[in-house]
Order: sequence, then structure tokens, then C-alpha cells
Amino acid sequence: MLGWLDMSWQSTLLMAPFGASCVLLFSLPDSPLTRPQNVLGGHLLSATVGLVVQLLPLPMELKLALGVGLSIALMQGLGLIHPPAGANPLLILLTTQSWPFLWQTVLPGALLLIMVSHCARRLQTSRLTTT
Repeated sequence: MLGWLDMSWQSTLLMAPFGASCVLLFSLPDSPLTRPQNVLGGHLLSATVGLVVQLLPLPMELKLALGVGLSIALMQGLGLIHPPAGANPLLILLTTQSWPFLWQTVLPGALLLIMVSHCARRLQTSRLTTT
């Protein structure tokens, strides 16, 4: 769906960490790691960390380590652990994204994943109760 919307809207909604999010959302839907606040909060938090770390005058190797490490610590501290989001700082730093990436790709993409997984789960539940 994200790939189709990429082409239809002429904007980027698809990013590699969302693939890993799909694995969790669709194969382990009852995991605490797939709660909507974890998916959305984890992706937004770690992407923000990546964007902030990008501004620091450090060698790239340190930025990459700091971005991932800080994202993990903040997600853990805030109870928003979503492992795929740990890759967001790497993606942002290696592709030199800017702030609009946060609200043009990360926010709508995470929200769409949450909505689609919720709909899929409801369909699955309704099928189980009718059989």
C-alpha cells in the first residue's frame, strides 16, 4: 500500500524500517512492540533523534552510533520500544534527510501501517468468529 501511494501521490512514504515494522505488525500483532503508540512513537522519536544528531559536528561513524544508541535509550526510557525504528537514524544519516522527512514520510507511513494492520486484525477476528 505504501509503495502504491508513493507512486500515486508522487511522494515518499516507503522506507526500509517499515518493512521490519510490517513483520511485527502482521506476524506478532499481540506483541507489546506493536502497540500503536510504540509504532508511531518509536518511529517519530528515532527519526527526530537522527535529524538532530545529523546537525552535530561529529564524524559520521560517531553520528551513526550516537543516533542509534540515543534512540534505543529514549524509546526504552519512554516505554515506546519498537525495534524497527532503531534503523531510522541510520537511514536519515546515510541519506541526509531533512526535517520534512519526519512529517512527509515517517508520520504518514507509520499511521498508515497502524491503520492497515488494525483493519487486517479486525478482518481476521471477524473471520474467526464466523467460522
